[in-house]
Amino acid sequence: MAIASHTVKLEASVQDVWAYVSEIENWATMVPAYKEHEKIDEQKSIWTFEGNFKGLKKTVQMELNITEFQEPSIIRFEIEGLTDKFTGSGKFTAEEAAGQTEMTGTIEVNAGGLSGAVLSPVIKMVLPKVTTRLTEKIARQI
Repeated sequence: MAIASHTVKLEASVQDVWAYVSEIENWATMVPAYKEHEKIDEQKSIWTFEGNFKGLKKTVQMELNITEFQEPSIIRFEIEGLTDKFTGSGKFTAEEAAGQTEMTGTIEVNAGGLSGAVLSPVIKMVLPKVTTRLTEKIARQI
């Protein structure tokens, strides 16, 4: 299992952060290695990523399901690999403090099956970078 979290402080209200983050369409394209996504309904979407790792090109599809919208402070989601065996979850939280908003992005991924032994070390190495980059990109847009 790999888990990563990153917090940024924003000169924006918690409502402004919520308005942006609560719309997946606003930040889907900011996920590193993003290729495309298809919105199935308000909670479910299929995401496709394409990346290179040590000379190997890999395309990965996953399903993302929003499990909780708690306005204006938390969005939780679960992910499940469609092309590779992995599961996970994540959340964005926003908390107002001293005229600023602290936004935290957290992602957890568990690789399974035969490929899990190969994927787990890669996920553990890449996940902190992905979480930091995504959270920082969202913060810049807000």
